[in-house]
Amino acid sequence: MNKENKQKFLDYLDLLFADAKCELNFSTPFELLISVVLSAQCTDKRVNLVTPILFDKYRSPQDFANADINEVEQIIKPCGLYKNKTKNIIQLSKQIVENYNGIVPNNLKDLTTLSGVGMKTAKVVLNNVYGEKVIAVDTHILRVSNRLGIVDEKNPDKCSIKLEKMFKGNIDNLHHKMVLFGRYYCKAIKPCCGDCKLKDFCKYYKKLVKQGKM
Repeated sequence: MNKENKQKFLDYLDLLFADAKCELNFSTPFELLISVVLSAQCTDKRVNLVTPILFDKYRSPQDFANADINEVEQIIKPCGLYKNKTKNIIQLSKQIVENYNGIVPNNLKDLTTLSGVGMKTAKVVLNNVYGEKVIAVDTHILRVSNRLGIVDEKNPDKCSIKLEKMFKGNIDNLHHKMVLFGRYYCKAIKPCCGDCKLKDFCKYYKKLVKQGKM
């Protein structure tokens, strides 16, 4: 992506999502961490329906570390993959209590030692809680980045590193803007290509035109 198209991209996202922010509801770093774990292959809206019930019963890492597995499973079942998520949530809570004095780590290295926490989850926490200038690549950002030709990279972690290097100095809440753009505009199915202001340099749009689909 050249400098001109890069600026067009940033300006368009600013226009669409000037006040972009995380759509998960949370009040503490630990609540965000749990919410992001729950959001795997699940919508933020669904997670936001479940977490008030979950956090009303279990409020701290210590509470979760001592939680009844079956009770947690039943509460988070609507989020899908509930057995594995329950296992990770209870284990990471024990790790936070035992290794980090009950405090969610504030760096990538320590966060990714927690059960079920990969680079994406860690960077969501770092960006939203600790103000780190990082880009957590989820399925939406990965799709947008490759469709527009910003990167040619199918690995989320490698994509994250490339995006951070490319947009160094312009990151701020770029993560949230790209997520929302992918969620509501550059959708996996029936993307809003016709009205998109980026279609003049979008690889995906050019492919559709060539195939006679636009």
